[in-house]
Amino acid sequence: MAGDDLWVFGYGSLMWRPGFRHIEQVHARLRGYHRCFCIYSTHHRGRPARPGLVLGLDRGWSCEGIAYRVAAEHVAETVAYLRAREQLSGVYRETMVPLELMTEPRRETPAMTYIVERAHPSYAGRLSLARQAHLIRNAEGTSGPNLDYLVNTVRHLRALGIRERDLERLLGLIAPHAAQLSDGGLAT
Repeated sequence: MAGDDLWVFGYGSLMWRPGFRHIEQVHARLRGYHRCFCIYSTHHRGRPARPGLVLGLDRGWSCEGIAYRVAAEHVAETVAYLRAREQLSGVYRETMVPLELMTEPRRETPAMTYIVERAHPSYAGRLSLARQAHLIRNAEGTSGPNLDYLVNTVRHLRALGIRERDLERLLGLIAPHAAQLSDGGLAT
């Protein structure tokens, strides 16, 4: 509704680089979707000749991440920013979802997020961890190395107390030296 604050759900790079003003951030859970490397990236984390992979929300299970509350006066600029950032190729569908805020008492609120568009040519589907590792290992795009994207995501999930075993296994396949935990962060 016009004039209301907006909640935005971050499950990948929005967790560690939101890029917009917010007045609150809390641990949150989205049911019915899970985080996975299911999108070929030929811009932010790869190139057409050497695509990388980025995260998307795909159907099934649940996903924990960060919910950001944007003040009503900043909603329009935030939505414009997110559309420019997240809808570069059209692989994501902007949608409102019921989000569980993991605060006491727990409550549900509508939130905006981006869900993968399965019919899009950049949708990679379910790839083996070995194939994901191969694509991520040396890919780099305008936002930097694909491996940095994976490391930062795992690091921020761990800081929230969220274990994503597939992402940790993937990191172990690509950079065994980076998969060792040290003082709550990832050693590099």
